[in-house]
Amino acid sequence: MFDFIGRRFDTGTVNILHAIREQLLPERCVLCLHVQGPLCAECRAGLPHNRVACPRCARPQTGAASYVCGDCAGRPPPFDAAWSAFRYAAPIDRAVQGLKYSAHFRNARWLGLEMARLLAQRPQPMPQLLLPVPLHGGRLRRRGYNQALELARVIGRALDVTVDTGAMRRLRATTDQIGKTAVERRRNVKNAFAVDAARLQGKHIALLDDVMTTGSTLAELARVCRQAGAGRIEVWTAARVE
Repeated sequence: MFDFIGRRFDTGTVNILHAIREQLLPERCVLCLHVQGPLCAECRAGLPHNRVACPRCARPQTGAASYVCGDCAGRPPPFDAAWSAFRYAAPIDRAVQGLKYSAHFRNARWLGLEMARLLAQRPQPMPQLLLPVPLHGGRLRRRGYNQALELARVIGRALDVTVDTGAMRRLRATTDQIGKTAVERRRNVKNAFAVDAARLQGKHIALLDDVMTTGSTLAELARVCRQAGAGRIEVWTAARVE
């Protein structure tokens, strides 16, 4: 609960109030606050783009060309490809945290638009469905929104890709992945999701989240989607932890 001018509000209400405040403020570049926004060219040039990365897991790499990393070569993930627009470094880390925990919805807008701008340049066909990673109902009520869905709405609209919010659901409330080992993360999300097979049968889909760390959540979702008959499965995230 939060106390604001003598009145107490729950987290979801505070997030809604913050979103209304953002809509009323004049738009400036979200990073420098000087130039007309949502993101100026100078700030865009300084972002930690994830241009060289493993095509299977999106882990950042050094060098001039991307290659399948040793982990993916030895144990391929259950999705066909992964892409992250940025490395999880400043100022992207702060932008993601602001969206995820403080309802900074302008961050969803500019991050989503940057992701869409980069994705529009790819030679591969776009997926038929964009699927934001679902939150459990309890967490969604406490937070008031799903940050993955906020990103998906912006990207789907920009790329003309259908955003499907009914194809996947979280069956149980998993604990936060922060601080867990890779093994603990996999156990935490095992059998945590269900999908509507009829919606996914033979479809080219992209699973969308804000950040990929070990990829455990997205891998579990991809595994369930594959079992449900999905065709090509991609993973898209705003940022990738190195």
